Amino acid sequence: MAATAAVTERTSEPPKLRIIPRVREIVACREILANLVRKELKVKYTASVLGAVWSLLNPVVFLAVFTFVTVVLGNNIPSFPVFLLSGLLAWNLFSVALGLGARSVVDNANLVKKVSFPREILPLSTVGVSLVDFALQSSVLLLFMLVTGFGFRASSLLLYPLAFVDLVVFTVAMVLWISALNVRYRDIQHLTGLALLVWFWLTPIVYPGALVQAKLTSFHGFDAWNVFLLNPLADIVFGFQRALYATVSPNGRAVLPPVSTAWLAGLLLAVLCASLLLLSLTWRLFFRMSGDFAEEL
Repeated sequence: MAATAAVTERTSEPPKLRIIPRVREIVACREILANLVRKELKVKYTASVLGAVWSLLNPVVFLAVFTFVTVVLGNNIPSFPVFLLSGLLAWNLFSVALGLGARSVVDNANLVKKVSFPREILPLSTVGVSLVDFALQSSVLLLFMLVTGFGFRASSLLLYPLAFVDLVVFTVAMVLWISALNVRYRDIQHLTGLALLVWFWLTPIVYPGALVQAKLTSFHGFDAWNVFLLNPLADIVFGFQRALYATVSPNGRAVLPPVSTAWLAGLLLAVLCASLLLLSLTWRLFFRMSGDFAEEL
């Protein structure tokens, strides 16, 4: 009797991911990617009077709310607007991309079923939308810093491009993973919202990282600070804060973790290496699952 072998049928993709040729395919389809980004932006602000101004209002509202809370609690951080916005910029890019990315393949089911193109373009388009919002919101912070005369420090500012690259690579890795899983398990989009809520408060955006370090360095005899640093978003936010807020202890008040710029740069390089490894894993997972997207949708 002839043995019957199990055959996995792939509807639209080759069986194995080859990164360099795949990158070339994505680059060749850059017009599709740009059109999807434009479409997402139009859908986001359709029938909206203020349009893209809503992206500018987001950090302003956060700033107003958390400034009020910190004043009421008596936890005033010097130059709190710069401190908050420097971390919030990174968080908004990540959270918006993840929120939109979770449904990026599902919401474009008709396109997936009818058109042949690299499926990675769909989650990448949500990262593109987040980058547009990031640029708009960065202008709010830059304008505030120029108006108030808050200066930059060249030595610390060098951390900005490294922190930004870390953020983009880690965000792309997570979006590829979440978007692929959500095609098969639709609960993922709901879990993503809950996870982002918890993740926000585990990241030192509205509270000083120096306070976290002081509390966790000797937490019941255990150095929990190193465990806290396993949160890549926390490390990235530290990079943005050191680059833009810069001052570790303004007016003698500890705000940022008292570590050297070189140490923080080393930490960000470690995060970059880990993020690249994660990107390789999640990309392969996305690619393996993408051949069946048309059938599952």
